[in-house]
Amino acid sequence: MDLTTTYMGLQLRNPLVASASPLSQTVDGVRRLADAGVGAVVLYSLFEEQLLREAAENARLADAGAESFAESLSYFPEVAEDEPGPRRYLSLLQRSAATVAIPVIGSLNGITPGGWTDYARAMEDAGAAAVELNISYLPGGPSISGRDVEQRHVDVLVRVKEAVSVPVAVKLGPHFSSTGEMARRLDEAGADGLVLFNRFLQPDIDPETLAIVPAIGLSTPAEARLPRTWIALLYGRVRASLAATTGVEAAGDVAKYLLAGADVVMTASALLRHGPEHARALVDGLSDWMRQKGFASLDELRGMLSVPPDGDESAHERAGYVSALREANAGTYGPW
Repeated sequence: MDLTTTYMGLQLRNPLVASASPLSQTVDGVRRLADAGVGAVVLYSLFEEQLLREAAENARLADAGAESFAESLSYFPEVAEDEPGPRRYLSLLQRSAATVAIPVIGSLNGITPGGWTDYARAMEDAGAAAVELNISYLPGGPSISGRDVEQRHVDVLVRVKEAVSVPVAVKLGPHFSSTGEMARRLDEAGADGLVLFNRFLQPDIDPETLAIVPAIGLSTPAEARLPRTWIALLYGRVRASLAATTGVEAAGDVAKYLLAGADVVMTASALLRHGPEHARALVDGLSDWMRQKGFASLDELRGMLSVPPDGDESAHERAGYVSALREANAGTYGPW
């Protein structure tokens, strides 16, 4: 059974990728994921706020006359699990890439074009096989236009692409007025991969403590329908590799994404729920499903259920909606 796939030009042993999560915060965690059988690992995200805090701390030390620390500030120690911020991250990346035989992808999470390039280049120097841009920007002001938001994504991508030679992926959220056009613009700007979709923090309110409660919930298979729809629409229409993320719990969820047209399928929630070893169950389950269906390789099934490139995307979606309504009215789904 041939499970090999290509993602952004990287040759992977299978399409399952461990996406950014606390599981990749140590070298041992990365090793466990690799031993469990994933095709690649995306390290947990390095946040721009961490970069700013470290820059402020470095400036404070310099102002205090701490010239003796200059060399240590640029040195990546052999063991740096307890160090904060970028130095720990780059040390982890360097050691992880040297430890496992699968690609290790760095992840940058920020909001502004400035400051991305230096750390993207540092990730490349530390051994990252690629860089994933996790552009977490939710415009809160009513004066910010949708076009400005879109341009910010393009600007970040262009700057990073100019700074590194490794492949660069953009992890997109679904909240664009025209997701297809946004994907096309990033594709034309040089994105090597598009990761669909990002799940943003959605804080809640605790009425007892009268406080805002930040929390990130693990995804469920039902949430996979939106990214799967867009992957099926984008397959064959963009040059960039398509990575699916969100809602992967079982091998069937991996198969669905591949049938829609994904090059790789990323998961974090299932691995957090069941442990890194669950990756083996997903990979083995995919192999069993392919064997039952008579597929010998991923190329035979990838994109089989995508929207044809010469098809009418809107008509396709409306036809599915009308069909679902017809079945609901006929009682297929129970009382309406």
